[in-house]
Amino acid sequence: MARIFKSLPLAWALFAGAMPILAQTPAERAWKILDAGVADKSGDNRADAVRTLGIISGNPKAEQLAEAALKDKIPGVRKAGATALGVMGCTDCIGILKGVLSDKDASVVLAVAHSLWTLKDTADAYEIYYAVLTGERKSSGGLISEGMDTLRDRKKMAQFGLEEGIGFIPFAGFGYSAVQVLRKDDVSPVRAAASSILANDPDPKSAEALVKAASDKSWIVRAAALDALAKRGNPLLVDFIIPLMDDKKMLVRYTAAAAVIKLSSLQKPAIKPKPALPKQKKK
Repeated sequence: MARIFKSLPLAWALFAGAMPILAQTPAERAWKILDAGVADKSGDNRADAVRTLGIISGNPKAEQLAEAALKDKIPGVRKAGATALGVMGCTDCIGILKGVLSDKDASVVLAVAHSLWTLKDTADAYEIYYAVLTGERKSSGGLISEGMDTLRDRKKMAQFGLEEGIGFIPFAGFGYSAVQVLRKDDVSPVRAAASSILANDPDPKSAEALVKAASDKSWIVRAAALDALAKRGNPLLVDFIIPLMDDKKMLVRYTAAAAVIKLSSLQKPAIKPKPALPKQKKK
């Protein structure tokens, strides 16, 4: 019995030490995991932890952590922060995201553009996607003027396309053909995605850029541009699309044909003049 009483202080100490763990709620434990993740020494771990913050919408702490990631020294972490803010729908973060458009890493700039587009702040997003598709700025000045060289970094652009995978391409249904393009074509997937987003840009310059892209050397860019032109719903573009119905790539032909059918249906039929009624003779 004496042994039992002697061991009680030790048992109580062990129990007391375990109490904070037992009292910890699942949510508190979850935050500890994420807090440790965003502060991890490994850039990959930080990026993974930050990216998952996008799941937690409407949470001030999650927003703050994602915003802080935009200043990380590792581009992948900054990109994850930009992506998370878009996914969580943080419209209050639009101004902060715009401040990252001059980032020196192409993948970060593209992630910011995609988030701005997701958050319905389309003007600057369209500016970036236009630059991605054409290699030129749509207008002088603007938020991306300083970071224009970033979008010419083909290695970074290709890396972004590979990392985002098929999901970033507007033609995920292309299947194996799209995978082949991802492996051997530098930036076509990213430019194809840019074409898809420019479908909603009302600026006539974007329409001109899409018409030009419809003759691009990459079939996936041609197909994406045709799809975007069809979505713009401007029947005046039909004449530019008709030649693509003879494209050497069958998928491009099909896309062109579908675009022609859609846009032709939007053309107003010519109003035939009514025949003049014969004049009645006066009695």
